[in-house]
This record gives sequence, structure tokens and C-alpha cells, in this order.
Amino acid sequence: MTLTLYFLRHGQTEWSRNNAFCGSLDPELTPDGMEMASSFASSYSSTPWEAIFCSPMHRTLATARPLCEAIEMQPQLRDGLKEIHYGKWEGSTPEAVSKEFHDDYIRWLADPAWYAPTGGEMAVAIASRSTQVIEEIKQLYRDGNVLIVSHKATIRIMLCSLLGIDVGRFRFRLGCPVGSVSVVEFTSHGPLLKVLADRTHQDERLRNLPGT
Repeated sequence: MTLTLYFLRHGQTEWSRNNAFCGSLDPELTPDGMEMASSFASSYSSTPWEAIFCSPMHRTLATARPLCEAIEMQPQLRDGLKEIHYGKWEGSTPEAVSKEFHDDYIRWLADPAWYAPTGGEMAVAIASRSTQVIEEIKQLYRDGNVLIVSHKATIRIMLCSLLGIDVGRFRFRLGCPVGSVSVVEFTSHGPLLKVLADRTHQDERLRNLPGT
């Protein structure tokens, strides 16, 4: 028996397009973001899914919706899959944050595992809450494919936790562009990364859009 987890980042939003910090903010998908969601559904609707777990934010729910409708499956919502809370940095660009919260920003860049955005969350906190969701999935589904629809930082932190990578390096070790999917298979030797940040389900125009 083999459990395989698919980690899908939500489609494009206004904030991801402008490379602004967006954690607790709850924007809708852009039209391009909706197209990303539809592209994923078209490519993966034939995959035999056991379950779909989803962050309860608008952008993740909208990303999961086309697939959920195609296969007639309801997403299971978990707060543990929410994005990192960026505190006072929400809605600002890195350049603006560096000017207004320079010392906090430098500390966070050096080690986001143990230094939080001003008024926000440390990566170790995200690792703790998201790992609880993964452990729940492993208890419920010992075999088959499970989709997790989440966010850029949270997905990278989950992958680091599973693969034995220091979560303080999540920003510099793993890519996770909008609408991409990563795949981890649980083997007898533990978690095995099979696919990282794949976007072959998107057309060339979507893959080349500016922003993250």
C-alpha cells in the first residue's frame, strides 16, 4: 500500500502577481488564476482521488473547486493548511517591508524558522500545525492519492518537514510558483519527493506570467 500526497498551490491572485506578502489576506483568484485551477482539474480529474484537503481561504477553495466539481468530491477544510500570517507586512512588497521594518526583515530573511514577520508567525509554527494535518491524512488514508491545496510558504514548509530539510531554509531550497503541484510518495523508507513544482498542466502563457 502506498499513500501519495499531491501539494497544489493556489492559482494567481492580485497579491501574488505583484509579489506582495499575502497570508491572512483573503483575495479571490484573478481570471488567470481561475484558468490555472481549470487546467489542473482538466489534467487531474482522471486521477483516482481518495480525498481533497484544503486551506479554508477563498483562493485555495476557488483553486480546488473545478476538480471537486468534476469528480463530485467535497474538500475537507483544515486551518492548519493556511498560509503563514505575515502580521504587519500583509499587503506590502518586500521592498516596502525592508524600509519600514528593516531589522525584523533582515532577521526573518536569515532564519524564518525562529524569527517571525512583525506580528506574524514563525515557520516552526506553520510546520507544527501543517504536520498535524499530514498525520491525520496518514491515519485516515494508508493508500491512494490525496490532494492538499494550500499556499506558497506553507507547502514549502511541509515539504521541508517531510524531507528533512531545515525549515529555516524553506525560502531558498524549494520553488513553488502559482498553480504548481508537488508530489510526495510514502515508501517503506519514508517520504520520497517524486515531483517538485510541476506546471506542465498549464499552457505556456500561464507558465510565463509575471509574479509568484
